[in-house]
Amino acid sequence: MSTVLQRPPAQPVARLRLAPHGPRPRRIDGAWWPRSRDLMIELPLLIGALPPTWGHVTGAAVNADIWAASPGRLLIAGHVLRLRREPGSRNRHTICLLSPGRGRWDLLVVPPEVAACDAERLMAAAAAEVC
Repeated sequence: MSTVLQRPPAQPVARLRLAPHGPRPRRIDGAWWPRSRDLMIELPLLIGALPPTWGHVTGAAVNADIWAASPGRLLIAGHVLRLRREPGSRNRHTICLLSPGRGRWDLLVVPPEVAACDAERLMAAAAAEVC
């Protein structure tokens, strides 16, 4: 009798496009296209896909109106991330990521229900050199 080992299902990869690093700060540092509006699922994927040069992200601010309810703190890869949910934020479709001593990054959030061709276009525009 032989045993067949099955691989666990692969975890989805974050759909993320970052702007090239430059000497001047940018208003938008790239774009993120989550698969759902559940931050408990989506934030670990996003944080895991960020470049090491961004350092340890300890905080995130999002518009509460577009995300499902979630706690104010999340444990991601053994580290606590403080989540600030701002109702009616003027930056409706962005997420702000904070890393002490490294900086702040603002990403355009492409809504999950946007069609792939439109999402790709939005992400490319957000990550372009001139935005």
